[in-house]
Amino acid sequence: MSFGGPQWPQEPQQHGQQQPYGQQPNPFPGAQAPQTPDWGALADASAAGRRRKRWLVIGGGALATLVVGAIVATAVVSSGKGDETAKNGSVTPTGSAAPSDSATPEPTFSSVAPPPPPNPKDFISNETKDKAPLSAEGLFPGKKLTMSGRAYKKGATSSTTNCASVTQGPLGSILKQNGCDRVIRATYVKDGVAITVGVAVFSTEAEALKAKAQAKGGVAPLAGSGVGEFCRATVCLRRSNSIGRYAYFTTAGFADGKKVTTADRPVYEASDDLATFAFNQIYARGRTQASAAAAAPGE
Repeated sequence: MSFGGPQWPQEPQQHGQQQPYGQQPNPFPGAQAPQTPDWGALADASAAGRRRKRWLVIGGGALATLVVGAIVATAVVSSGKGDETAKNGSVTPTGSAAPSDSATPEPTFSSVAPPPPPNPKDFISNETKDKAPLSAEGLFPGKKLTMSGRAYKKGATSSTTNCASVTQGPLGSILKQNGCDRVIRATYVKDGVAITVGVAVFSTEAEALKAKAQAKGGVAPLAGSGVGEFCRATVCLRRSNSIGRYAYFTTAGFADGKKVTTADRPVYEASDDLATFAFNQIYARGRTQASAAAAAPGE
């Protein structure tokens, strides 16, 4: 009878017959009977065999699982390569040369630096370059001006080549000695304060600088166009400055003839505003001419 594992061992055969299980009478009188098998040891041996077979089965299953896992991993890696190829385009075959970078031209730059832009001051520092038209309306356009939120109404304007004729005190002779070519004037008023600004034109910057350094007296106040006489036989504020070949002067005071003191802030503000405006207008001449020269460098 089989129990599913190794067959139970059988006793030795005698006279060609199978020995029955269990204790039998001794067939050989006078001789020692064969010993009965150790059935417990046989049972233990059979159980150990079954256990070995079971572990073999489990080990074989685990090995099969590892093999299947390796196959799946290989398939996943292969699939990933395929996706990457599809995403990034065709892969350059081994041994073939990659496309040359020379196919895309690189930008080139000139090693010669462009010339610097013209300096506006160069155009207002010498009459050989300062060729733009010059007039009273060009320097003082419109009917009013606003500086720092303060509005001034324009009065009369004038332009003359007789520089000394439109000055007070020693300034006339100083302008003449330094080669003054012309004086352009304009008067402005605001809240009872009147200011005349005069721009003296010279051939060079050096002449204008010298006239400014020597300046005494002032530009004569210009009445007219709604502005009465002012700064006659009274105290007024006189100032002078220069830029390029232009020297500019201001005479500021009260329209009613009142003397100006250091406490009269509106008079000082008006003088500063008109001097700043004159400076800006002269510099604008240089900037305009410099821009035109930059746009036509061959001329």
